[in-house]
Amino acid sequence: MRPGPSGASAAARIRLVTAPTLVLGFGNVLLSDDGAGVQLVERLRSELGCDAAEFVDGGTLSFSLLSYVEATDSMLVIDAADLNSTPGTIDLFEGAAMDEFLKTSRRRTVHEVGLIDLLDMARLQDCLPSQRALLCIQPGRIDWCETLSAPVAGALPEAARLARTTLQRWQFT
Repeated sequence: MRPGPSGASAAARIRLVTAPTLVLGFGNVLLSDDGAGVQLVERLRSELGCDAAEFVDGGTLSFSLLSYVEATDSMLVIDAADLNSTPGTIDLFEGAAMDEFLKTSRRRTVHEVGLIDLLDMARLQDCLPSQRALLCIQPGRIDWCETLSAPVAGALPEAARLARTTLQRWQFT
């Protein structure tokens, strides 16, 4: 695509016109609590409707998701992460706090390397969403199992509430 009169690429022009919020869930639903991010994205899609945001099951992918990141200015990532807390604990890291959480020396999420690389690629292309957050759920069990552990399953309603609140707040900023 050719740059527009202002030098902006077509992707950047589209982003300004049609920038839906991206809700991106990472995880593997075959590995119990590792799939919490994907399950929560599906729950939010069901509760809010398909038009409320761009809901993406990121699975364990990384670079192939860059086109989604490029097309938005608001991104909520949901993943299971080591919060050094009890299973089912929820935490939300926004903006610079998200970046700092991901930069810590010890690996916090199973998909952290892919997420860090994805965000770095977005930075290099000057399309890092200005509104971004990482919603984390402390896993209790990551093993072959298609169901969430009881603490993580019990945390999903509160995690969904926190995600909805964040998305609603972004609509007015």
